Amino acid sequence: MSGVDRQFGQSGKADPVGVANTANSVFNSSATINSERSPMRTIRHLMLILAMLAAGPAIADDVRRETVHFSAGTSGSTINAQLKGYQSVEYTLGVTAGQKLTVQLDSSNSSLYFNVVAPGADAALYNSSIDGNGTTITIPSSGNYAIQVYLMRNAARRGEAANYALTLYVE
Repeated sequence: MSGVDRQFGQSGKADPVGVANTANSVFNSSATINSERSPMRTIRHLMLILAMLAAGPAIADDVRRETVHFSAGTSGSTINAQLKGYQSVEYTLGVTAGQKLTVQLDSSNSSLYFNVVAPGADAALYNSSIDGNGTTITIPSSGNYAIQVYLMRNAARRGEAANYALTLYVE
């Protein structure tokens, strides 16, 4: 008797037991297929994870970290430095909620930008590649803010260098 015959029987009336049996056999066969694929899927996932871990050092940029301290009696500083290729610099500056942080980045390389990142944040509070290389931000919460200076990927890939002047001012 076929699946259709079991569903309707020879009388032509619906046979709920036949429908349930057909559904169970379809479910069981797909479960068998899924369980057969499961080890292969697991292996593919593991291979993907291993590939990502192996690529980690290649993807990770050369990040130099510096803490900014203003000279006594001043509330600002200009940092003159250089980046090349995939290098980037993360300047950390402690500020208090309500203060205004001014950041200005000057360079002859038009592919040099900065981000301002709040403590514990995953995304930039300010992205100069979108909004321009100068800003004043009212600090929403106290903590150590990061100013990340970097070359855009196209310039980094070409191994370009950029001399810059980064001016930070807090009031």
